[in-house]
Amino acid sequence: MSWFPTRRAVAFCTALATLSPGAVLAQAPSVEAFYKGKTIELYVGTDPGGGYDLYARLIARYLGRHMPGTPSIVVKNMPGAGHLRMANWVYGAAPRDGTVIAAAPQSVAIEQVLGTEGVQYDARQFTWIGRVAPVVEVTYTWHTSPTKTLDDARRRETIMGGSGVASPTVFYLNALNQLAGTKFNVIPAFPSNAETNLAMQRGEVEGGSKAWASMKVDNAEWLRDGKVNILVQYATSRDKDLPNVPLMMELGRNEDERRALNLFAMGNAMGRSIMATPGIPADRIAALRKAFADTMSDPELIAFTREKKIDFGPTLTGEELQKLIEETLALPPHVIALAKKARSG
Repeated sequence: MSWFPTRRAVAFCTALATLSPGAVLAQAPSVEAFYKGKTIELYVGTDPGGGYDLYARLIARYLGRHMPGTPSIVVKNMPGAGHLRMANWVYGAAPRDGTVIAAAPQSVAIEQVLGTEGVQYDARQFTWIGRVAPVVEVTYTWHTSPTKTLDDARRRETIMGGSGVASPTVFYLNALNQLAGTKFNVIPAFPSNAETNLAMQRGEVEGGSKAWASMKVDNAEWLRDGKVNILVQYATSRDKDLPNVPLMMELGRNEDERRALNLFAMGNAMGRSIMATPGIPADRIAALRKAFADTMSDPELIAFTREKKIDFGPTLTGEELQKLIEETLALPPHVIALAKKARSG
């Protein structure tokens, strides 16, 4: 038997269709209303101090004033397992409402693609907000070392200091040994770069590795007086200060080796970036990204970074960071295998 809706049923359905959008809007507060009076927590996967913490606190100082509802921004440190504790928590346990953001580990996609034990996230699923600055790192030797160039490092064993087998100060050089024919002998016994530099000056090791931004400030007199030889830089393009220093990826002996070496440089391109949890409503993602962009053009912030000589920019948008993550994770298996072998040394 056929069913024909009554006039009352038709009227009810029409009213429901008319009211549903309004009801949904009533349940979902505006972005400004949501953030008003709230606190955004910005997590850092290291102890206080150091590059990640510096940039997180820098962004936290200015981001709130550019957010709808002007929420407070509070930095919280969650060290452990080389950023993995923090990254896993942000991915799997943190509230997914736009009140938790984080200083993204620059190796977040690299650890995933290499199958690092303990990774419990998919970097593609994080919400990517923007990059404050890329990170360029360099390897250098003291002026008394016979190793003045990468060619020298291919000809003779060069004793280098490092700060732990999982640190870039060690695995970068292991990778160059495997894929570029160098003969670095890395001693991973120094708790910090400062300790490595003291050992270098005492003649216990010949060199080490460090962020270029820090070296320009901390060791300006060494650079001025020619006390160090800069052998290689880790980035996806040559820094304007280092036009004649080769990139890591340029040193591979064939295309596959160059692609494997470039994988490590993808982390330098990530640099000091801000991410958030998966699953944030789209309007809040848009607000976070716009607030980040406005923060990066804040005249007060720009003046502060210039005064303190903090590297700042060039920035990347959240969409550009997302593309970089996807490119990193799309490497073919044989290149990933090369990179795994190179990292382990």
